[in-house]
Amino acid sequence: MERRNVEPFKWGRRLAAPVKVLRLQDGDFAGKRVLVRVDFNVPLNRGRVADDTRIRAALPTLDHLRAAGAKVILLSHLGRPKGQRVPEASLQPVAKHMTKKLGIETAFASDCIGPEAERQVHALQDGEVLLLENVRYHSQETEGDDGFARQLASLGDCYVNDAFGTAHRAHASTTGIAHHLPAYAGLLIEKELRALGDALDEPARPFTAILGGAKVSDKITVIERLLEKSDQIVIGGGMAFTFLKAMGHDVGKSLVEEDKLDLATELMARAKAAGVDLLLPEDVEEAKEFSPTAPHRAVKVDRMHPDWMGLDIGPLAMERFAEVIASSGTVLWNGPMGVFEWEPFQFGTRAVANALVDCHGTTVVGGGDSAAAAKKFKITDQVTHVSTGGGASLEYLEGKELPGIAALEAAAKNHAGAPSVA
Repeated sequence: MERRNVEPFKWGRRLAAPVKVLRLQDGDFAGKRVLVRVDFNVPLNRGRVADDTRIRAALPTLDHLRAAGAKVILLSHLGRPKGQRVPEASLQPVAKHMTKKLGIETAFASDCIGPEAERQVHALQDGEVLLLENVRYHSQETEGDDGFARQLASLGDCYVNDAFGTAHRAHASTTGIAHHLPAYAGLLIEKELRALGDALDEPARPFTAILGGAKVSDKITVIERLLEKSDQIVIGGGMAFTFLKAMGHDVGKSLVEEDKLDLATELMARAKAAGVDLLLPEDVEEAKEFSPTAPHRAVKVDRMHPDWMGLDIGPLAMERFAEVIASSGTVLWNGPMGVFEWEPFQFGTRAVANALVDCHGTTVVGGGDSAAAAKKFKITDQVTHVSTGGGASLEYLEGKELPGIAALEAAAKNHAGAPSVA
């Protein structure tokens, strides 16, 4: 395969120099069997794809490869079958959905290795697409088994990783194959890393980070890293109550991590010392019990009922947070403001979502619950970027090495002679 010059592809300043990976523009895929690791771990309902967001996100890479004359072979997982052939975890419904999205038939193989997979791979013509069965039907996938990776690699001439949602997993199909074939970053991975990397490393100011979700412990490393990079940190969701209690407020029966109170105090002190505004809700929506039908009311944080619990931020906090967000140059959002799945407690998260739309700066939504909220409130097409990876985006924000990306970097060095990145 032709090797073109490899352009530096920056994905964050956690490293001392830009990371270099092979991009799709660096390869000649005509007539080649291209193994593409996608993230088609999508919800199914009665044998049909219920949400095709991740499928649509992969289409630009697939279109590029088909236009280049590649024989496209798709690898993915679905659910957690733990090495068993669980019918409800079959990717066959996804193949049917892919046929509609691509406008051509997407063939389906009943296994990802073995004679049947080999037969269908060798029958592919240029521009055709084949989806292999769930790689997690084999326990060797999640074990990162090199022998299994070699079996998968034998089906292709080269490899493209476009599954950002699994880039934090050191599995056979996400890292192992890259050790045995020329390996490229797909267009989705490139988009994800550019969006998250630029938000962290070259943000237009002021840079506002919005953090929510249940627990401080889930976001400790993210908060510590953002203290070094952001101008303002907005904190909502269940994690806000640990901070509020550390400040001396009686938060009733709200979710509190008692063993993280000292940490919350320390983080607030570090924010002050760094000149970072750490914004907490001045009022909340509290409920008598954890239920969508429980009596609820808005109340300031210093007047919470000792037997009630906070399940959302209140209207004053919504207004204040929205003003800060709308006037920001860059906004990074990771985590809801409350139990947004329940109608009475969705308004704080909705207010944040709407504020992102009103912001004229760069707006990046982390994956997971934040992406789900963006879709629920129909802002996905009105922000700069919505990540497809919950765990991967969180680990990236923490500054952790993503094994799937590291494998692409190593492959670029090994197969294309790209200089080492120290």
